[in-house]
Amino acid sequence: MTAATVLFLPPDDSLPWRWWRIDGDRIADEGEGAPLPEADRAVIAVAPADAVTLHWAALPARSAAQAAAAARIVVSDATAEPAHDLHVAVGDESDGERAIAVVAPARMAGWLAALAGAGIDPAAVVPAPLLLPVPDEGYVRADLAGQSVARGRTTGWADEARLTDLVTAGTAPVSLERSAVQAAAIAAAAAPALDLRQGPFARRRRRAIDWALVRRLAVLAGLILLATLAIDVVRVMRYSFGADAIEARADVVARQGLPRGAPEGGDAARLLDDRLARLRGPGQGFTRTAAAVYQAVEAVPEGEVTALQFEPNGSLKVSLLLPGEAQANAVKGRLEAAGFRVESSVFQPVDGRLAGDMTVRQ
Repeated sequence: MTAATVLFLPPDDSLPWRWWRIDGDRIADEGEGAPLPEADRAVIAVAPADAVTLHWAALPARSAAQAAAAARIVVSDATAEPAHDLHVAVGDESDGERAIAVVAPARMAGWLAALAGAGIDPAAVVPAPLLLPVPDEGYVRADLAGQSVARGRTTGWADEARLTDLVTAGTAPVSLERSAVQAAAIAAAAAPALDLRQGPFARRRRRAIDWALVRRLAVLAGLILLATLAIDVVRVMRYSFGADAIEARADVVARQGLPRGAPEGGDAARLLDDRLARLRGPGQGFTRTAAAVYQAVEAVPEGEVTALQFEPNGSLKVSLLLPGEAQANAVKGRLEAAGFRVESSVFQPVDGRLAGDMTVRQ
């Protein structure tokens, strides 16, 4: 930790706050009251030892929620209050065991509210005993900003004569020198073994807008749009070139059907249509007109075509032999329904049937 402020919360609200300002690996300054907030300096709040109960237990190194649930089970056997009414925080694994801190939710909320009132959002809240070094054996004692604190390998408490004797079973804790205490506190502030800011008291992370990332995303979005537009342009060009190639091929094929001597620069499709019209005759031509006539006559029982005469003007004169007048009207109606104009002569009786002519034109 390059720059930080360790803020000691007093056990009694009537007492002042005390703080140490850390620069690098030394205590650069210390004082009382609320330190001035600095944007580049994190604040590590230290909870008084008498307000936090510490336990150690082997907990599963899985998710934070599973570890917290296991910690509540451990705590429920060591406290008179229901575990769900307490704030339980779990520390990092060390030598197979984790520190478990228990504090009243109201006390925790009060600390954070007081800090917020002073414009401070602490990066972590650490129990005071965890600022002391872990002894190789026995217990150690130190004064932290006016608070006497003791700890062992798996214990930590506010150093009071009767309580200390009870915990240590008469073994006197070793008093640490000020320099050793400060060095241990600096190390603990840099990497807290346990942070009370968990669960409902976890610090809210402020997410700043990364404008450089926004600009990069905007550039990428622009490139994607340009690529999409380029793909559409290429597709349109391919379709256009393909259509031109098909049109050129159709023109070549159409010219193959034109007679020799046809003009080279003319519209091949139009010239081919003109030739087809000349070949089949005007109007619908002989083939289509005759096919329509035969189709209409075949639909009439005992109807017969006796003669056909195709005129230069595109009309087709048809001689018919029909059973009766109703059949003649049916043939005329079918041809008119097919899009032809029909002129019918008077049908005369011949050998029990009617004979007459119809002129069919478009």
